[in-house]
Amino acid sequence: MKSTPGNGNATEKVLAVLQALADNERIADISGVTGLPKSTVHRILQSLVEHRFALNAGDGRYIGGPRILTLAGRLLGRFDPAQHADGTLRRLREDTGYTVHLGLLAGDDVVYAAKVEGKKPYRMPSRIGMGVRLHTTAIGKAILATMTDEAVSAIMGRTGMEARTPGTITSVPALLEHLASIRTRGYSLDEEENEPGIRCVSAAVYDHTGRATGAVSISTLALEPWDRPLADLAARVRASAREISESLGHLPARPPVSG
Repeated sequence: MKSTPGNGNATEKVLAVLQALADNERIADISGVTGLPKSTVHRILQSLVEHRFALNAGDGRYIGGPRILTLAGRLLGRFDPAQHADGTLRRLREDTGYTVHLGLLAGDDVVYAAKVEGKKPYRMPSRIGMGVRLHTTAIGKAILATMTDEAVSAIMGRTGMEARTPGTITSVPALLEHLASIRTRGYSLDEEENEPGIRCVSAAVYDHTGRATGAVSISTLALEPWDRPLADLAARVRASAREISESLGHLPARPPVSG
């Protein structure tokens, strides 16, 4: 049976305090966030200070220590988002049978960072490293939907709104209205807007800062109906996006640690 902090799991208590230290400086606040007694928090903080994972900033305040920065620098230096997402992308492909993409924001465009071919007898024309405009793809629109209207308008002003197909959205007002609907339902669609004959479903991926830095999608031919309800497929894509986001350091709100 999995142990809980209340049952004496010291490791989970230390990790809870360390995570709370990112946004809180005082023992009382860390205790409130983690659900741990102040005496336990104080004891853990003293150990973290001893090992330089925390610093006593004076006046009852604690902050992250130099060893956290050293470890973060080493890890980020060899961090590969596509590698972290690989297992999730492959499970999404096995579950749906469709071609799966991970696209990452690169300036004012999106670049395909990973691709897992579907089980269908055809292949998508996309390739890893290919850059596409944000307004033409489900991946791009999923990212744009996380931005303010002002930010979207600024990007479109820089890139223009080329019509890749007759279905491409080519005006800022129409795009902003479209993005509002994406925010409401939680996923984006590409109905032959970037490539004739191809349709996609996508959801945004977030990094450790809470910013959408990419999106995951499934793709198929437009002449083929989805083999299950679109809402079910979208829910699966969104679940995969959440899983990838967590692998990139985006942590959802968690209940307090007991004990």
